[in-house]
Amino acid sequence: MDTTILEILKYTIPALIVLLASYLVVNKFLVTNYKQKQLGLLKDNQETTVRLRLQAYERLVLFIERINPRSLVPRVYVSEMTVADLRQALIFNIKTEFEHNMSQQIYVSKRVWDTVRGLKEQEMNMINTIAQQLTPEAPAKELHMRIIDYVLTMPGELPSDVALQIINEEAKMVLSYGAQG
Repeated sequence: MDTTILEILKYTIPALIVLLASYLVVNKFLVTNYKQKQLGLLKDNQETTVRLRLQAYERLVLFIERINPRSLVPRVYVSEMTVADLRQALIFNIKTEFEHNMSQQIYVSKRVWDTVRGLKEQEMNMINTIAQQLTPEAPAKELHMRIIDYVLTMPGELPSDVALQIINEEAKMVLSYGAQG
């Protein structure tokens, strides 16, 4: 009986050792393979995210350029307009542009989005303040000239220049992080 057990153990123990070693090797291979696939998916996801964020920055820069009074006023101004007409058209354009770009807030930081939203409010307030100093029925050329004059003589940096600077800084950080990731 003792020899039978020894004979069985003689074959069973090496088989168990081989089975355990095979299990460990296969398990290690599968875990490593799984981690490599996860890392690949994460890298692909990061590349997509970086691309979407950069597109959002591009759209917000375009928004800022489009609502800049130097480009907005000449684009909207029509000689037959009154001050009230031009003011309304300018405000409408800024709001429309902003609404068109609202979805970009999910791709940018709170700081950038707050800057963009604040710029929109500043531009509308500037237009309203200047327009209130004029007679609503006056020719729009007066509002046009006052806005352009205000922008050209404003001390310090324009709010749109500050906003562009903030966006550029963040976009550069995303680019450098994206290149590393």
